[in-house]
Amino acid sequence: MNTPAHLPVETRPFTWFDWMLLASAGGIWGSSFLFMDVALEVEHPGMVTFLRPMLGLVALLPFSAARRPVDRADRGRILLLGITWMAFPLTMFPLAQQWIDSSLAGMMNGAMPVMTIVVGAAIFGLRTGPIQIAGVTVGLVGILLIGLPTATTGGTRAVGVLLVVLAITSYGIAANLAGPLQRRYGSLPVLVRVLAVATVATMPFGLVGLAASSWSWPAVAANVAVGFGGTGLAYLAAATLIGRVGPVRMSVVTYLVPVVAAVLGVAVLGETLSVWLVAGGGVLLGGAWLTTRTGA
Repeated sequence: MNTPAHLPVETRPFTWFDWMLLASAGGIWGSSFLFMDVALEVEHPGMVTFLRPMLGLVALLPFSAARRPVDRADRGRILLLGITWMAFPLTMFPLAQQWIDSSLAGMMNGAMPVMTIVVGAAIFGLRTGPIQIAGVTVGLVGILLIGLPTATTGGTRAVGVLLVVLAITSYGIAANLAGPLQRRYGSLPVLVRVLAVATVATMPFGLVGLAASSWSWPAVAANVAVGFGGTGLAYLAAATLIGRVGPVRMSVVTYLVPVVAAVLGVAVLGETLSVWLVAGGGVLLGGAWLTTRTGA
């Protein structure tokens, strides 16, 4: 009989360390939507976008492990991961939050497991069990409950929802790319190179944003929290988790993000949660539980 250590990473039971990584990434990312909302009060979305990977890079560079070499053959994958995991989605979310609440953006982020399954099956040949597929299916129902009432209102709010959908689709691609690289090199060497790619890629948008932004201490604090925490430490936790449990079960972290984002949006920003948002959030939690199950 196989011990958990001999099982494929996609089927091993979660350990206490896996749950700690999951909770850490979910909590930090969930609060990122609040911090972005604070920064966007005086800053252009381009400024918020650029500062995230740049500050995340600064946060991780001091670790000696970050400077381990990566084979030349994997540099193309690192480049693609820098765009799909960082540059593109980190551009979409600040743009989307000009038109939708932080709580809605956070809840929509929970669709990542669905995109991970679709992309993994269609492109990467990923095999998942029926319980996990059921989990992401339940998650999709939750996303429909959350997003459709807003998207069907039309106008800029619908555009905001669409931008979030594009971002989480990009995350689905990235989740499948990151696992093999993380297992080969470890989290830090991959993340530092990915953040460097994203910093360069978002710099033009950041320069545009700099000219259209104003200074405030709350915005500075929010940028530091999102950059160091949300793009540095949280991504480190998530990349480590991908290597330990596989991309589909790592993506369940985004089921925790809606809860944190909603609670902070209501408690700090005074946002209002509709019945649809609350119902969708509850369904997402059910999907999260199913997605972390193992077995046939």
